[in-house]
Amino acid sequence: MMTVLSPAVTSAADSGNGAAPSGPTPSGSAPELATLDSHTSRELVQLFKLLADETRLRIMYYLMQKDELNVRTLCRMLRQSQPAVSHHLALLRVAGIIECRRDGKHNFYHLVPKRCRAYLDTIFGGPGDQPRKVRVEDAVVTYVRDGKAG
Repeated sequence: MMTVLSPAVTSAADSGNGAAPSGPTPSGSAPELATLDSHTSRELVQLFKLLADETRLRIMYYLMQKDELNVRTLCRMLRQSQPAVSHHLALLRVAGIIECRRDGKHNFYHLVPKRCRAYLDTIFGGPGDQPRKVRVEDAVVTYVRDGKAG
């Protein structure tokens, strides 16, 4: 079972906020890059392996759109049997990404917001209130917390 990620992004000239310096160093050389410790790296590898499965990725996609979904609804949306969907849900639950709420005969699943936020913080460079951006050619992805508890 994976544990909640801690802010593990560091640099040799760590400023205390987990982010690498943004400009040239005093000596005029290029800025240092943040590093990723081996424990956090292994956790991210496990997360990406978990999400590399199409069914689990689709489950996460659906759960991002609704507060919670029950197993029958997921079976219908995924066009898969209950045992197959339950297997994928169990893997996501053991990883701590989703949780289950039982209501009578039905199990309702929802994302674990703190867990998802911890992954996003790690992927985008650590905790903090400053927006972080990733540029890929002409596309820019910006990650910033809006301060609203979910």
